[in-house]
Amino acid sequence: MSPATAGVLQLLALIGALALAYRPLGDHMARVYSSEKHYTPEKWIYKAIGANPSAEMRWPAYLRGVLAFSAVSVLFLYVLQRLQGVLPGSLGFVSIDPDQAFNTAASFVANTNWQSYYGEQAMGHVVQTGGLAVQNFVSAAVGMAVAVALVRGFARSRTGELGNFWADLVRGTVRILLPLSVIGALILVACGVIQNFAGIHEVGQFTGGTQQWNGGAVASQEVIKELGTNGGGYFNANSAHPFENPTPFSNLFEVFLILVIPFALTRTFGRMVGNLRQGYAILATMGVIWVGFTALMMWTEFAHHGPALQAAGGAMEGKETRFGVGASSIFAVATTLTSTGAVNSFHSSYTGFGGGITMLGMQLGEIAPGGVGSGLYGMLIMAIIAVFIAGLMVGRTPEYLGKKIGTRQIKLAACYILITPALVLCFTAAAMALPTPGNSMANPGAHGFSEILYAYTSGANNNGSAFAGLNADTQWFNSTIGIAMLLGRFLPIVFVLALAGSLAEQQPVPATAGTLRTDKPLYAGLLVGTIVIITGLTYFPALALGPLAEGLAS
Repeated sequence: MSPATAGVLQLLALIGALALAYRPLGDHMARVYSSEKHYTPEKWIYKAIGANPSAEMRWPAYLRGVLAFSAVSVLFLYVLQRLQGVLPGSLGFVSIDPDQAFNTAASFVANTNWQSYYGEQAMGHVVQTGGLAVQNFVSAAVGMAVAVALVRGFARSRTGELGNFWADLVRGTVRILLPLSVIGALILVACGVIQNFAGIHEVGQFTGGTQQWNGGAVASQEVIKELGTNGGGYFNANSAHPFENPTPFSNLFEVFLILVIPFALTRTFGRMVGNLRQGYAILATMGVIWVGFTALMMWTEFAHHGPALQAAGGAMEGKETRFGVGASSIFAVATTLTSTGAVNSFHSSYTGFGGGITMLGMQLGEIAPGGVGSGLYGMLIMAIIAVFIAGLMVGRTPEYLGKKIGTRQIKLAACYILITPALVLCFTAAAMALPTPGNSMANPGAHGFSEILYAYTSGANNNGSAFAGLNADTQWFNSTIGIAMLLGRFLPIVFVLALAGSLAEQQPVPATAGTLRTDKPLYAGLLVGTIVIITGLTYFPALALGPLAEGLAS
């Protein structure tokens, strides 16, 4: 069997597994967020934090809950890292420097998981398990809560109330993420992923010496790293490390974990708004972009330009031989079209066009299918933009799910889609203009520019993957990427919740013969075109200086 055929078969198996999980998981999440029942463990949590889970919140109160919880989380994780040197279970590692502690705290709370440190050489068991793994759960639950609040904005009328943030946060963690993580961790352990609290030990003989490795609760952190579209690895090599991802089956299972909740949330959306076809239209849009990007990535990486690549069966530099080009391409697209950022290969070693595909996937807004929660609300923002464009073309007031898209709604949607490109391009321009950041580039020319463009694209879009080759552990990059991650996460949430509140206050208008059918293939095609055109117009000049220039020159 050729490597290309094996890659296609893996993609088909992945699609089949996602299709099997789509309906039960999507319906379960709809029931979770629509339930009025509180389980006993949840009641204990509400009592401990002093929250009333039955109190409805308007969007400013919901936003205050999101920001307050996230601010406390940043502070807690920062302090935990700064105290690591005196904590038990630190494996002898010293406390984290202030700039790196800030960067890491911002990164994991923002669901980015950008890492400018070597995990196995910097973080002990307490920080890894009690700090980083906990944030993997709750940051994902925050994204899901915000998405559900926007869905309620479409589903409700003449109220302005969006639910209760604390109830959504706790339910998403306790009823969705925790049970799935337990099952997934057991599967990963069966595949060979380690799960222990061992200390540093020496293994093997290498050129007359021994190599040191430390153990850890890797399987339990690996599963939520992928399931919650987080991406931060226990080890520096991330999902290319055999302790995190030992076999081709574990690799495909981890890709499944990355994609399953974001895709299933489209059914949750359809169920909660009372129209499953609307969810299918969003699913089709996400699916078309994801499959298209995967096919394009495989084509660029399997292209045989010269005898070396032909003998290897594709561009194998920077890829694990146990995965090959096909599985690496599937993983790379899945992790950059979502806000995961985990890697099983090094994107810097991809072909020029292949590296550009990973970058463009993030620049789309990570909406195909996107991060846990953030992918759905990002796609719904683009759906509103597409409806507005269609309304302009036919001269009608745009409507989506019975809600009029007026001046206020389109301004909020426009602010959402502009904030991330502004962060990416402004920080990239500053880094290229100043002498010190440029010294961190490992490569000159177009590839070096791509390293910096990728870093800020990854940070501001809350992805977290690295292009490799860039020394990001400097005060400049730790500080500026940390700021980009926080602003890129929470400023868009402000606009999403404000939009949700304005939609919930409206009285739905009845559909007429002239109403645009947003559950039809024509609209899905318009939505795909809107996404690609808006992203292309925004990022094309920067991409032309980096990956496009490199690809055309090779």
